[in-house]
Amino acid sequence: MAKIDWAGLTQEMERLLHLKASPVAYKRLERVEKLDKIPGVMRLDRRASFCQVPAMVRPMGLTVGATRDNFGERCARINGLAPTTEKQVAWEAESFANTWFANVGEARKQMAAYPVVPAGEALVLSPLAAGKFEPDVILIYANPAQMMLLMNGLQFKDYERFQFFFIGEGSCADGLAQCYTSGKPALAIPCLAERSFGAVTEDELVMALPPGMMAKAVEGLQALQARGIGYPIMYLGPLCDPSPVLMQIYPEWWERR
Repeated sequence: MAKIDWAGLTQEMERLLHLKASPVAYKRLERVEKLDKIPGVMRLDRRASFCQVPAMVRPMGLTVGATRDNFGERCARINGLAPTTEKQVAWEAESFANTWFANVGEARKQMAAYPVVPAGEALVLSPLAAGKFEPDVILIYANPAQMMLLMNGLQFKDYERFQFFFIGEGSCADGLAQCYTSGKPALAIPCLAERSFGAVTEDELVMALPPGMMAKAVEGLQALQARGIGYPIMYLGPLCDPSPVLMQIYPEWWERR
């Protein structure tokens, strides 16, 4: 099987979408010893929230490895470092009943609704372009207009209607875990923690993409650009006549209107 050119695909997606943050590669590891085989990996030596790890990768280009000891119960459970137990669910529900939900019963509904990555001993995140390992999931941070075009690119061939989720606080479940468990692209609205601890800005969304769809996304974006549809999107405003632009994009339809 030919090795995927992650650097080339990343560079082309960044060019097409003008991304300000480079895509991030995520991988779950069955054994912690495998961390030491990844070039230049920096092992976390403190407690953290999971969403802080991509925030170390995106702007600084670090390769970061983590184990169960680095995270609290919920981060570890969602992102592939701890199994789900009734004790953990009860603790989470009690905590969320005092914050995000009206009572323990409502909180437990959330616990039952979100997907989790199966437990391993370690995880590692790195810039996708570095190509240090074959990722399980690719995380892309972008604004809504860029995300729209990214999804249009994915739909250019082999069309499917995408569905996305919002569990409430815990966007890593809506994005990374949803993608890992379903094998489908998963768009997520970053949660309070991801914005507060993970440095995600107010205009950013996150897409978790199956690695096998990265080339499909780039090829679709290239095809759209060849047809004059790309980023940045021109603002025409509500007061102008849109006919000149629409005639270029939909000439056959416009002539028959």
